Order: sequence, then C-alpha cells, then structure tokens
Amino acid sequence: MNRLAILLATGFGSGLSPFAPGTAGTLVAVPLVLVLMPAGWFAQAVVLALVAAAAIWSAGVAAPTFGLKDPGQIVVDEIAGFFVTVAFLPPGWLTLVVGFFLFRLFDIWKPPPCRRAEALPGGLGIVADDLLAGVYANLTIRLLCVSGILSL
Repeated sequence: MNRLAILLATGFGSGLSPFAPGTAGTLVAVPLVLVLMPAGWFAQAVVLALVAAAAIWSAGVAAPTFGLKDPGQIVVDEIAGFFVTVAFLPPGWLTLVVGFFLFRLFDIWKPPPCRRAEALPGGLGIVADDLLAGVYANLTIRLLCVSGILSL
C-alpha cells in the first residue's frame, strides 16, 4: 500500500523531477484531464471527488517517507488542483493552456486562504491549498469569459 501511495503522491514519478516538480506534476494531469473534459458534469464531479480523495490519502501516507510535512516530491496535490481548475468548463486546448498557467500562478502565489489551508493535518493540509488554487483559477477563467476577454 505504501508503494502505491508513493507512486500516486509523486505523480507517477514526475515529482522527482530536479526542475519544477510542481509544474511537472501539473503536466501529468493534462492527459488525464483530456479524458475527463468531454464527460458530463456528473461524471466530472465523481472523478473530481475520487481524485481529491486519492490525493489526500496518498499524500498523507507518502509524506512521512520523505520526512517533511509537505515534501516537494509530492505532486498529486497539483494534479488534483488542476482537475478543479478545468472542472465544468468547456473542453478544449485553450481551457487547458489558460487553466495551466492560472493554476500555477495561484498555486505559487497562494492567496488567502490557501496558505492557511496548508496548516490542516496530514494529506488534507498538503492537498487543500492546491484545491483552493484550482478554485481561484476556475473562477478566474469564468470571469475572463463573462467579461469577454476569453472565449472558450
């Protein structure tokens, strides 16, 4: 079980990248999201819940292996956050590209209450800030669309 948790938590090894592991982990999410995007809202909601639950579990189990509360090698939180970023938006490459950059921006910036969410215990603390960054990115894409700046 520990090996499965580490495999998932490290984004199938992408978190071991010596350069920008969080970005590498987010890139792993792109092909996974491509499969999900055309699905209906109910299927997206179910997959999103499963991804978030798997992220919280695997991050919580794997973190002690790396000896830190939120090790950089754990990128399943970025994968889950990117799923939130594009959830319930029109499928397409523009959604993916804009979502990718906005998610990375909010994940690095950590606007309130993202940084406070990191204080939550275990895997929840590792994943919650990225889920919130995904919400910020998703809402920003929607605002860009409503304002006419972006057309998906």
